[in-house]
Amino acid sequence: MLQDLYTVRGEHLSGKPWEVYPRPQMRRESYVNLNGKWEFAVSQPSGSDPVYDKKIIVPFCPESLLSGIHQHFPEGSLLHYRRKFTLPEGFHKGKVLLHIGAADQRISCFVNERQVGIHAGGYEAITFDITSALKEENTLEIRCTDDLRDLSMPYGKQTQNRGGMWYTPVSGIWQSVWLESVPEVYVEELDIQVNMTSATITVTPTQEGSVVFEGIEYPLVEGKAVIKPENPQLWSPEDPYLYKFTVETPTDRVDSYFALRTIESKTVGGIPRLCLNGKPYFFHGLLDQGYWPDGIYTPADPESYADDILAMKALGFNTLRKHIKVEPESFYYLCDKLGMVVFQDMVNNGDYSFFRDTLLPTVGLQKLQDKHFHKDRTTRENFLNAMEATVHQLKNHPCILYWTIFNEGWGQFDSDSAYEKLGKLDPSRIIDSTSGWFRRKKSDVESLHIYFNFWHRMKFTEKPMVISEFGGYTYAAEGHVFNPDKSYGYKTCTDPENFRTQLDSLYRQRILPAIPKGLCAAIYTQVSDVEDEINGLLTYDRKVCKADTDAMCRLAKDLQKAMGNNIYSSHCKIKMAVS
Repeated sequence: MLQDLYTVRGEHLSGKPWEVYPRPQMRRESYVNLNGKWEFAVSQPSGSDPVYDKKIIVPFCPESLLSGIHQHFPEGSLLHYRRKFTLPEGFHKGKVLLHIGAADQRISCFVNERQVGIHAGGYEAITFDITSALKEENTLEIRCTDDLRDLSMPYGKQTQNRGGMWYTPVSGIWQSVWLESVPEVYVEELDIQVNMTSATITVTPTQEGSVVFEGIEYPLVEGKAVIKPENPQLWSPEDPYLYKFTVETPTDRVDSYFALRTIESKTVGGIPRLCLNGKPYFFHGLLDQGYWPDGIYTPADPESYADDILAMKALGFNTLRKHIKVEPESFYYLCDKLGMVVFQDMVNNGDYSFFRDTLLPTVGLQKLQDKHFHKDRTTRENFLNAMEATVHQLKNHPCILYWTIFNEGWGQFDSDSAYEKLGKLDPSRIIDSTSGWFRRKKSDVESLHIYFNFWHRMKFTEKPMVISEFGGYTYAAEGHVFNPDKSYGYKTCTDPENFRTQLDSLYRQRILPAIPKGLCAAIYTQVSDVEDEINGLLTYDRKVCKADTDAMCRLAKDLQKAMGNNIYSSHCKIKMAVS
């Protein structure tokens, strides 16, 4: 269905899972996919040498069915991955880089028994230069250790004992592993800054060359080139237009793309609004947790991301809040290409307290001072380092308009300081410092979570109002429930019709009337069921849509009209054409 989105120039191995080029915004012709069957062993840190008595399918975590292991090993276990590889003829033309999309949570890597790198952090891309360790035939070993007892590392919604809103833990490699050949001096990084008329492309390290755009060469001056398309076409969910370009240097060539668009907070008619491309826009969204019954953190194929995005567009949604997880870049590329705004969360670390982080705020205590929360220096440093890595990795994706730093107090500390740091890293996007509660002074939005019947808490201020979580209505679709013995959600619906009626009523009674008063975004919980949590619009297996498409499309049109926009009809035609 989406082969044209994943055209790869150059070498890759056939018959592997996740064959798509893993880094769509920085493509080279050189590419060797190392996904597939690896040798696998488990040992304890103080134990003997590993015995490779198992096989695992990369890039799926060992806890998943798709990995072929389907087992979580004791916390702190060493997971050993091993495979052999030879490079295609002519592949090695300078340096060879090993890329690991993500591995949870500490890894060390060896090529031909020589250590080539270590890394800590379960959600960011990893790159090692393995050139000096290569031979004609090579053995690659990756050792991972993950320990959920160590709360100083980002872990998201993983827990040792899943249930409710906490889910099955993930360990080891969970994104693609691949090789890339680059020249001795190569383009290591692109920085793309855009507005509604131009894109500024910065190449690191600074070198001679040009940016080729629509057949025209724009020379790199001190590593920069400014492109100003004629009759600029702006990116939006209704028209997700992408411009392609190529960076060419004396030794390297990289293909990429950009989109022209802006996001800002402005006062319009005396009301603070979030404005896309200079105009008020209603961000009609869903919480998207990115869990799958067979792969947990990793779907069987990247097309599963496209299926979710298109299913939500077909219901009239234009925004996904990517919740407490950083996805493979294929996800963000598809949001760029298909037209889906992303509100991106940072991944929490630190301890969670039901009393402090859930019970007290739910009954109304929501303005605690956070300077002395989570005082451990290592925990704070790890979070801020991970936040910086997330921004660095995802900053060029046009779909991302909004960063969320802390969610419901989880791991929260000194949010005003974190806001300042993130603002320096990326001044071009909206920052939600404290999604839900424990709000301090510095945030671009007033961000509330409203479950149950606490709608009286929606008080409009000088900041744009965002309901960053609400809803969570449950309906157990017979034959499509992960755990028939337990369910979790915020309001139980007895049958499909009751679910659809209650959902429509919630929007029309609570969300729609608030838009003229200043509500700018509303994020419903959620895209799909996740394990025991059955409040999704889709079932966990994605085989049943609980919502009524026609009713949801009428609702989406009415929401934009309440904002003063008449854009939904063309949006609907685009959706149908893409699907």
